[in-house]
Amino acid sequence: MSKEYVTQIEGAYRITGTRVSLDSVVYAFLDGQSAESIAQSFPVLTLEQVYGAITFYLAHRTAIDEYLRQGEVEFEAMRQRLRDQNPLLHQKLMAFRRQQQAAQDEQESARS
Repeated sequence: MSKEYVTQIEGAYRITGTRVSLDSVVYAFLDGQSAESIAQSFPVLTLEQVYGAITFYLAHRTAIDEYLRQGEVEFEAMRQRLRDQNPLLHQKLMAFRRQQQAAQDEQESARS
């Protein structure tokens, strides 16, 4: 009996029967999260599906790592295009991000 836990749809890997990307599970796994923690983060997934996705990744590691690298390259290219198309918006977003980070840092130091 074999069960498919990962499906490739239009070039993207998904956990079979869900809209959850394999990327999400793999990045959480590579970040050191346990299968149980990953399942809690994605309530639509069963623990079996998470283990199945991790097993699929480990069995196809070279191909999936390349798929993830390609996704990162495409994301960075898109990010750069958007930055070039609207530099003022980019500047505002970066200022907001710095402001949010400063507020978060301030809250953390106040707790210490």
